Amino acid sequence: MDSTPEIPAGPPGAASPPAPPGPVAHAGAGALALGALGVVFGDIGTSPLYAMKETFSEEHGLTPDPGSVYGVLSLVFWAITIIVSVKYVMFIMRADNGGEGGIMALISL
Repeated sequence: MDSTPEIPAGPPGAASPPAPPGPVAHAGAGALALGALGVVFGDIGTSPLYAMKETFSEEHGLTPDPGSVYGVLSLVFWAITIIVSVKYVMFIMRADNGGEGGIMALISL
């Protein structure tokens, strides 16, 4: 026979404590979006280095004369300018905090 008495968990009729809230699906969405922006803009920043090296390789047959170098630099410059500008403007223009804009609207995203 067991001589230890049973201790009740709480008063009779008391409900059990509420369960902790489950994981929220949108909790990491902001961090993921920020990480994706960093990957995109970081990739755009380093890609021209590899593009210049690869453009003038022997496999492609483009000679590195002044006209070709200026042409490739122009393409890289305008591609970066247009891509970054369009993506940045599209992101900033969508930032809205109840009709208010600015840095506080971006922080509240």
